[in-house]
Amino acid sequence: MKIGWVLFRKEMLELIRNYKMIWMPFIFILFGLTEPLTAYYMPEILQSVGDLPDGTVISIPTPSAGEVLLSIMNQFSTLGVLVIVLGFMGTVAGERKSGNAILVLVKPVPYSSYIYSKWSAAFVLVWVSYSLGLLSGLYYIHLLFDGIDLHTFIEGFLVYGLWLTFIMTLVIFFSSLVQTPGFAAFYTIALTMLITFFSGYMTKTLKWSPGQLISYVNDLILEDRWTENLSGTIFLTLSICLTILILTPTLSRKKELS
Repeated sequence: MKIGWVLFRKEMLELIRNYKMIWMPFIFILFGLTEPLTAYYMPEILQSVGDLPDGTVISIPTPSAGEVLLSIMNQFSTLGVLVIVLGFMGTVAGERKSGNAILVLVKPVPYSSYIYSKWSAAFVLVWVSYSLGLLSGLYYIHLLFDGIDLHTFIEGFLVYGLWLTFIMTLVIFFSSLVQTPGFAAFYTIALTMLITFFSGYMTKTLKWSPGQLISYVNDLILEDRWTENLSGTIFLTLSICLTILILTPTLSRKKELS
């Protein structure tokens, strides 16, 4: 436990030194701010840059607070996921490639402590960035739109955060198995796309797939409805993350020794 805590502090210090603790939250905050502002001022933006004839009136229905919140999450599902993947693809692979991993693991440091400290530091940074981004968006949603129910927001916040945690866990997993960070990013993005595609295509067969979390969040926020399959999806996603975390140190050690 003491070794794990020391390694965790080391990882957090490293996140500060390489400025991930600054630029990653900043990007999520930027996504959170731009969506409600863009949705609210879209008619004025189109009017000023659209090069339309004089007298043209642009009428765009004002989106609901829930729709704006979902648009923020959609940004997180594309650019936000890309930021997470690029930010942590070299977590283990980069150190293995540079030789820094050997300097740590030659000491009496368990592989489990080494991997879990990196996962924990990534978990903290992802949730801090995600929380700041969504809260900044929530502020402008309440300022410019009707606002959103706090209970609904918290449910959507936690469920969607689980999806980002799943992506982050995949990044750490693949990063521990390869020596090139680019491969870790490629495998994570490819698997994420496959999960999302098949989950959307086979909604009944894969009703508990982690890829369904995004769809269920839509029901939570727009209809304030806890879908009957959501509890099973949360349980399965947590189980997959836990299984990956249990397997990762063993597989990483075998990779190091091979």
